[in-house]
Amino acid sequence: MAMSPHLSGAFEQELLHAREAEARGAPDAAWNHLERAHILSQAHALPHLRVHGAMFAFAGRARDWRELLGQVPRLLLAGPGSLLGRAPRGNTGGADVGIFTPMPIPDDLQRLLRQG
Repeated sequence: MAMSPHLSGAFEQELLHAREAEARGAPDAAWNHLERAHILSQAHALPHLRVHGAMFAFAGRARDWRELLGQVPRLLLAGPGSLLGRAPRGNTGGADVGIFTPMPIPDDLQRLLRQG
């Protein structure tokens, strides 16, 4: 199932905000936007893979070897997890949380997800 234009727009905005934050030297803000993009993408295989690719690349630029290695299994499991409806809702996608751990979804993202 493809992302609705509304959800796709919000997803793209989070990725854009992540790039902008990284460019201005705010890695924590950049990572937060990647996590938010991850939450929005979980039900959609290609965007889900895309955000894990972005997380992998970000970790590489930051020379965060733990995160870089932690993204490898996520890259392998993201597509099938989304296609099979097994992606844990709300999971932020980083190596600091379990791959299958559901997490609370921020209120603003819940509204976006409900809207489609």
